[in-house]
Amino acid sequence: MESKEILAKGGIEKIGLHGSFLRNTRNDGDTVKLVGEVIDHQAGIEYILGVLVSEKHGSLPNLYEIDAVGHRVVHGAETFKESVLIDDEVIAKIEESIDLAPLHNPPNLKGIYAIKNLLPQVPQVAVFDTAFHQTMPDYAYMYAIPYSLYKKYGLRRYGFHGSSHRFVSNQACEFLNVPYPKQKIITCHLGNGASLTAIKNGQSVDTSMGLTPVEGLMMGTRSGDLDLGIFTFIVNKEEITINAANTLINKHSGLLGVSGVSSDMREVMKAAEDNNERAQLAINVYAYRIKKYIGSYIAALGGLDVLVFTGGIGENAAKIRSAACYDLLYLGIEIDEEKNAAVRGTEELISTVNSNVKVVVVPTNEEFVIAHDTKELIQ
Repeated sequence: MESKEILAKGGIEKIGLHGSFLRNTRNDGDTVKLVGEVIDHQAGIEYILGVLVSEKHGSLPNLYEIDAVGHRVVHGAETFKESVLIDDEVIAKIEESIDLAPLHNPPNLKGIYAIKNLLPQVPQVAVFDTAFHQTMPDYAYMYAIPYSLYKKYGLRRYGFHGSSHRFVSNQACEFLNVPYPKQKIITCHLGNGASLTAIKNGQSVDTSMGLTPVEGLMMGTRSGDLDLGIFTFIVNKEEITINAANTLINKHSGLLGVSGVSSDMREVMKAAEDNNERAQLAINVYAYRIKKYIGSYIAALGGLDVLVFTGGIGENAAKIRSAACYDLLYLGIEIDEEKNAAVRGTEELISTVNSNVKVVVVPTNEEFVIAHDTKELIQ
């Protein structure tokens, strides 16, 4: 961590399933895909550690080179406002938050338990998706439900993608050579999951995801903002359970649900080019939602200095960036279409010289945020 050089990157997919595999890429270009039975997270992490120190594909001489391990943890509730060193008390608090993130916190915890068993002397750090948004004012995070339910269950807006929003907002200001603590910024993290964040003077003041990652923008398979009456209507008319309806809005909606083609924007855009009307409708809804949130967050911030696009779609889909900013000149936003069309996954300024708002594309790097916070805490 004396530099930002990446020694290796990779991961394991399909843990506990047939066809599980490990992929590892070293900084010299050596890449390997190892297919094998990976029965659980501990076996998977043991496998990763073995490859990291292997003679053929490794990047470390031995495991003693590992000074610390950082973990992405999705939900820290109201308990964690920043990254923390992990101890038994922290683990217990993360376990208490499982109800708020039942799909995410359990596997996050499995990673922590595995390292605790395999490298018991190595300090661990938890970096929370929700922590960056803990600076939101109460009027931004409160839902208009009985206050007793907020106090009893912690039902409020938490927001996610915090590490990404934090990284790209900082990086954009560094790239533009403007002071981060004095800027009004909107960051658009657009991927299979998507969210916008309004950042004022270095602090998150509002974000589009809520108690769960389903609220806000249209996403790959998530509906985003939805009239709750539709939810109960579907349950009654389709005669399905609450859990089945929850699966419907999380796994079968969004781009996939509207287009009927795919949850992958690349495939939806290709279908639209082939005159698939539902695919084009899905793209229109997707871009309109982004545009609507940009407008509302300019109001919340009282103006805008920097607009940032990141994530797989935000970094690579020029047409989505263009559609989201279309006809916003009256708000000071004007994209240079020629510059915009040329950008795919690189750090670039794409606004015109006359645009009052600087519009930039910044590739996200959540792994660096985790590594940086881990280094800072163990020192």
